[in-house]
Amino acid sequence: MLDPGAEAPTFTLENQHGDPVSLDDPDAAHTVVYFYPRADTPGCTTEACGFRDAWDAFEAADVAVLGISDDPVEDLADFAADHDLPFDLLSDPDGEVASAYDSYGEKQLFGDVFDGVFRNTYVVDAAGTVVLAYEGVSPEGHADRILEDVAALEG
Repeated sequence: MLDPGAEAPTFTLENQHGDPVSLDDPDAAHTVVYFYPRADTPGCTTEACGFRDAWDAFEAADVAVLGISDDPVEDLADFAADHDLPFDLLSDPDGEVASAYDSYGEKQLFGDVFDGVFRNTYVVDAAGTVVLAYEGVSPEGHADRILEDVAALEG
């Protein structure tokens, strides 16, 4: 896990539309960089829809959201369209960016061992510094917690 105070690794990945998006693209006071294992699975859908449902509050707080998984762009496009997601979903097919954020590695599911994305979230300020870090996130209520924590940062 990257700790608050660490410099956030920079990246450029394709979004659900096939367009390149970089960490420094959002013109926002803070950017949520959240890693999720697989588009359109129950937990990942709950988490993404939490950000969608709180979207007006994120915009009002000047907080951008970037979701990152190792799904291909086509799967992200379907996921975003199916759930009307208003933020960028980014494809990290080889897990390189997730690895830089300590959010990729060996996982086990039903006895199978494989490499995959861990459900971690970071909040990065406009200077590129990690200001909040969440490991092993529970999808339910996660977006609301981030909003509360960002508000507490600003006093």
